[in-house]
Amino acid sequence: MADPFAQVLPQVFHFSHLQGTQFVLLLGIIMFFGALGGRIFQKLKIPQVVGYIVIGILIGSSGFQILQIETIIALNPVNTIALSLIGFLIGAELKIDVIKKYGKQFVGILIGESVTPFFVVGFFVTLVAYIFMKDFKTAISFGLILGAICSATAPAATTDVLKEFRTRGPLTTTTLGIVAMDDAVALILYAIASTVVSPLLGGQGQSFGMQMLNIAKDIFGSIIAGSIFGALVTFVVKNLMKDEGRVLSFGLGGLFLSTGVCTILGLDNILAAMSLGFFMVNFAPAKTRPIFSLVEKFTPPIYVLFFVLVGAKLNIWVVTPILGILAIVYVAGRTLGKSIGARLGAKITKAPQTVHDFLPWCLLSQAGVAIGLSIAASNDFENSIGPSIILIITATTFIVQLIGPICVKHGVTKAGEVGLAITEDDILKSSKVKNVTWGSEKICCADSHAIVTETEKICHILKNFETHHNQSFAVASNETGKLSGIITLEHLKETLMIGEFADTLLAVDIMDKPICTCSPEDSLPDVYKKFSDADTESMPIVDNEGKPLGIMEKFAADHYLHTRILEINRKLENMA
Repeated sequence: MADPFAQVLPQVFHFSHLQGTQFVLLLGIIMFFGALGGRIFQKLKIPQVVGYIVIGILIGSSGFQILQIETIIALNPVNTIALSLIGFLIGAELKIDVIKKYGKQFVGILIGESVTPFFVVGFFVTLVAYIFMKDFKTAISFGLILGAICSATAPAATTDVLKEFRTRGPLTTTTLGIVAMDDAVALILYAIASTVVSPLLGGQGQSFGMQMLNIAKDIFGSIIAGSIFGALVTFVVKNLMKDEGRVLSFGLGGLFLSTGVCTILGLDNILAAMSLGFFMVNFAPAKTRPIFSLVEKFTPPIYVLFFVLVGAKLNIWVVTPILGILAIVYVAGRTLGKSIGARLGAKITKAPQTVHDFLPWCLLSQAGVAIGLSIAASNDFENSIGPSIILIITATTFIVQLIGPICVKHGVTKAGEVGLAITEDDILKSSKVKNVTWGSEKICCADSHAIVTETEKICHILKNFETHHNQSFAVASNETGKLSGIITLEHLKETLMIGEFADTLLAVDIMDKPICTCSPEDSLPDVYKKFSDADTESMPIVDNEGKPLGIMEKFAADHYLHTRILEINRKLENMA
C-alpha cells in the first residue's frame, strides 16, 4: 500500500539530500517539532518520547516524507551518538555495590525474560506461519529467527521514561540492569537460530562456532575498548582539568572517540559506552563523577533528534496481510513471553514484590538491536525469509515503540518509584512557602500558633514558645487584623531577663516592624534569598490583604527539606 500522505506537500518540502543550509534547516525542523510533540504528549500524561516518535512518523517514511530515506540514512550518526550517551549513563547506574546486591536477581530475571519469549514467539509464529504457508521448513525458520530477535529490549525509550519521571528504587535498578544486558543474550540466540535455519533454507551460513567466536569478540572487545577510554578520560579529568566546560568537552570527546573506534573495528557502541561509564563510576576518583550530571544535561536535544529519526524510519504501508498477522502474533507472543519469563525469574531469585509485579511492563520497547538483527537476517536469508523478517520487525517496532513507554510509566507509577530520584536541591526548587510543614503541622495557615494580637500578654506568648516549634511570632493588629510587627527569639530572651515585670507587658510593647515578609506562593529559593539579603532567619507570612498567616523560619525550612529526604530514603529501604 502506498503512503497516502507522500504527495500532500510540494516537492520543495521533501528533503532527499543533505547540504549545508538544508542540514541546519532539517535539524531545526526535527528539534522544534519534536520538542513540541513531546510537550503536547506530556500534557496528555503520555511519556514525551511517544510524542517524539509520532512527530517522526508524521514527517518521515510513513507520513509527509519531509525526511526521505536518503536523508534519514545520512543522519544515522545522530543515532550512534544518542545510543552512546544512553549506554554511558546506563553504565553509570551499574555500581559494583548494586551488582553485588542484585547480581543473582539480574541473572535469573535476564535468563527468564530473554529465553522464555524465544520459545513462546518461536512456537506461535511457527504455528501461524505453517497454517498460512503450508511449508514447515519456512514456518519453523520464521519462528526461530523472530524468537531470537524478540529477546532484545531497547534501552533508549525505557531509560528516557525513567529519567523523565525521576524514578528510583528496586524496579528502576532492575530495569536498567536488564535492558543493558539482554541484547547480548539476543545476539547469542540469533547465532544459534541462524545456524539451525541456514541448512533448512539451503543457505551457506557461518558455522555455530564461528558465530559464537564473533559474538565473544564483539562483547569482550567492546568492554575492553570502553574500559581503556574510561581509564584515559579518568586520568585526564583527574589530573589536568577543573573547569566544568572543559570536563564536559573532554568527557564527550572520549566517549565519541570510543564510539568511533568501535565503529571502525565493528564492535558494539552501546556496550563500549556502558563499559566506559561503568569504569568511571566505580574506579575513578569521586571528584570526576560530576561528569555524569554534566553529560546528562547535554542529552535532551540529542534524545529529541534520535527518537524523531526512529519514527521517521518506520514505514507502516509496506506490510501485507499475512505479514501483518505474523507481526501481531510476534507482539502478543513477545509480550506474553517477557511477562512470564520476568515474573518467573523474579520469583526464583526472590526479588522484591514490585519487581515481580511490574517489571514486565518495563520490557516491551524494541528498537536498535532488534532492527540490526533483522537487517542481518535480511542479508543472511535474502532469497527466502530475510525481506519478510525486516518488514515484520519494522512494523512491530512501530507498535511497541508507541505503547512501550506508556507501559513503562504505568509500571513505575504502580511500583511507587516516580519522583524518588530527587535531591534536596530538587525539593527546594519545587517547594513553596505553603508546602512547608513541621511534622503534620503546616506553618502557613490562618490559625497558626505563631500569630498573636497586639494585646496578647507576653506570658501567654512564652507558654506558646514552650509548647510549639516556632521561635518567632507575627503580630496582628487588633483593629484591622493586618500584620503590624514581629516578635523574635531575641525579644523573648530580653523579656525573660526582666523577670516578673514581663507579665505586665503586651506584644505591642516588645515587637519590631518586620524587615521583610513572604507570601504562601513564594518559592523556597526566593525565601532563602530574602533571608540572606535581609540578614534574618525569620519573616512573617502574609496574604494579599497583608494579614499574617504564620512565620517562616529558616530552621523550619531546613527541617522540612531534611525530613522529605529522610522520608524518601525510608521508602526506598522499605521497597528493597
